[in-house]
Amino acid sequence: MLISILEKINGLNESLNDFIFAPLYTLADKLSISDWIVDAFIDSISLIPFLFVVFVLIELVEFYYADKINSLLKGAGKGSAAIGALAAIIPQCGFSVIASSLYAKRIITRGCLIAVYLATSDETIPILLATPSKAYLIVPIVGIKLLIGILAGYLIDFAIPQKTENTQNNEEEIIAEEGCCKHGLEHGHKRELLIHPVIHTANVFIFVLIITLIINYCLTNVTITDFIQGGKYIQPVIASFVGLIPNCAISIGITMMLIKGTISFGAAMSGLLSNAGLGLLVLLKNNDFKDTVKIIAILLIISILSGLAINFVS
Repeated sequence: MLISILEKINGLNESLNDFIFAPLYTLADKLSISDWIVDAFIDSISLIPFLFVVFVLIELVEFYYADKINSLLKGAGKGSAAIGALAAIIPQCGFSVIASSLYAKRIITRGCLIAVYLATSDETIPILLATPSKAYLIVPIVGIKLLIGILAGYLIDFAIPQKTENTQNNEEEIIAEEGCCKHGLEHGHKRELLIHPVIHTANVFIFVLIITLIINYCLTNVTITDFIQGGKYIQPVIASFVGLIPNCAISIGITMMLIKGTISFGAAMSGLLSNAGLGLLVLLKNNDFKDTVKIIAILLIISILSGLAINFVS
């Protein structure tokens, strides 16, 4: 149903593009603005209706079902890694933040937290949905992240057993954390069902525009063919380290580079696997530092090895 809606929006976009954007090209020619700049603006503006529809649907899921998912995760016990990974693939705002808070209080296991980090999609799914021609990538990306997240989560819990607390979690401390867009994780008024998608769409549009400008400039002015073709086993390492940066712009950048064909699929997977969003910031703030370093190291190793393996077999 969602894909059908997006295809209809795409059809409307295509019919309006000539009418809306043709004058921009004419103006750009008169002002001697480079095509790569105009293309970046047009590509980014074209995503706005798609992004808004997707973020409204995500907000509905988060508003009505996030509490149920979180409660299920806290009571999952031995099945927490699978439940955490399954919940994380739903692109909701701040789930990795909540998982980090729960782990810091030892309510979930280290394996569950790693499973959430590896599976979390952040802005990847919305960006791919906003680009219908690349929407087919959603299934392999989500499938791989889910599989690696679950396997790694159970393996970690099996190899490094860890006790969890049975005490009730202080919910107020968790919901005081913020997700993207400085968006509180507590559920407020229903007007947020519209307000937050508007803010989120605007923020992501700005990120997409900046990243697209950089990519277009590189494709036009910088010779990157050697990096693209010869960096098959270097890209996953670099992408994994970049993915650790706790910002949703990173998943947007990696996804846009995959769409533009400037990085390999394995490298994109490495970056997306290591990108846990704002969750790592919360972990650094609330968890034991040495334990946090171990978790980051585990996340990094899994991400690099996964990307290298994907590039090796592809």
